[in-house]
Amino acid sequence: MGIFTRSVVSRKPNESMRLFVTAFVGVVFGFLIGLCFPKLSLTKFSLSASILTAIDFKYTEYTKLGPSSSTRVSHPVGNNGSSANVTLKKIWVPSNPRGAERLPPGIVRAESDLYLRRLWGKPSEDLTSKPKYLVTFTVGYDQRKNIDAAVKKFSGNFTILLFHYDGRTTEWDEFEWSKKAIHVSVRRQTKWWYAKRFLHPDIVATYDYIFIWDEDLGVEHFNAEEYIKLVRKHGLEISQPGLEPNKGLTWQMTKRRGDHEVHKETEEKSGWCNHPHVPPCAAFVEIMAPVFSRDAWRCVWHMIQNDLVHGWGLDFALRKCVEPAHEKIGVVDSQWIVHQSVPSLGNQGESLDGKAPWKGVRERCKKEWSIFQTRFSRAEKAYLKEINSTSH
Repeated sequence: MGIFTRSVVSRKPNESMRLFVTAFVGVVFGFLIGLCFPKLSLTKFSLSASILTAIDFKYTEYTKLGPSSSTRVSHPVGNNGSSANVTLKKIWVPSNPRGAERLPPGIVRAESDLYLRRLWGKPSEDLTSKPKYLVTFTVGYDQRKNIDAAVKKFSGNFTILLFHYDGRTTEWDEFEWSKKAIHVSVRRQTKWWYAKRFLHPDIVATYDYIFIWDEDLGVEHFNAEEYIKLVRKHGLEISQPGLEPNKGLTWQMTKRRGDHEVHKETEEKSGWCNHPHVPPCAAFVEIMAPVFSRDAWRCVWHMIQNDLVHGWGLDFALRKCVEPAHEKIGVVDSQWIVHQSVPSLGNQGESLDGKAPWKGVRERCKKEWSIFQTRFSRAEKAYLKEINSTSH
């Protein structure tokens, strides 16, 4: 053992010398190799467009500039190392939608749609057809048979959108059409709550007409395509089908007239109308089954209040969105429906102070009507006051 130990110690100096010599030779060899090649300049390399595109370069420069500033920079062009002076301006397009001013107009898509697309293939081949109209129903599963009958009155030219207030969606797949429909589910909400949040005018801009209907409508005597033809023929921007006169009606204006295609005015009880061209004698439809043109809906959507979910009072204010209202709002008599008055949404309320759930919902409706009228009146007065003060 003693001999082995001494032999190991005696070899350590030799190994250290060998490592030193190896390192020294490597350094010298590398130095000589370097002298054998010409100096390379990175500026003489031409970068592929796939690695550094023009937009990559410009974006780097844009981030250093203000909205209206510009600068001249030298940027290598081609493979010969020559340079060109390029004036770069930061993109700022005031006519773009708010928030998109920094984008080139050609890339901006301010509007969208509800067309369903595939997850594969070419995007340009996704759509075999583009529906021209939209119909929405706010539904509970208990009314599925009624909705099934209603949907079948709308052709393939319609996108079908169901708003589910009871949270039940998958059960609707018992109907083949439901598998191609759009389903939005939020519990205990009304159709105007859904409309304000999911039917923004820029989302439904591809549709010529938007139907926003209740779930309790009998459609035995209704055909959607024929309805559209009559709406176009008579120039109606806001409309509804006539209502079966033998069912309890609130307003004479919406009652079907058997000898008309369309009517736009009526006579009401004494004192109800202070002018023949204002609601409820004209320029009036109810909120159970309204139909809006694209332009009319853009105005109406902005009028819907975020916190007033039942829409009471909207029917009297719709005339503010078209002009002349007494000519562009009307009732289509030859395509008529029956209001079945099923209080299904009312049952989604809560019992307070011993009252039935539907009573609390009805009280909220009446309160909202009063609040909406007050808000609208104050808004008009404030605007007119401002206009008068600036005109003097």
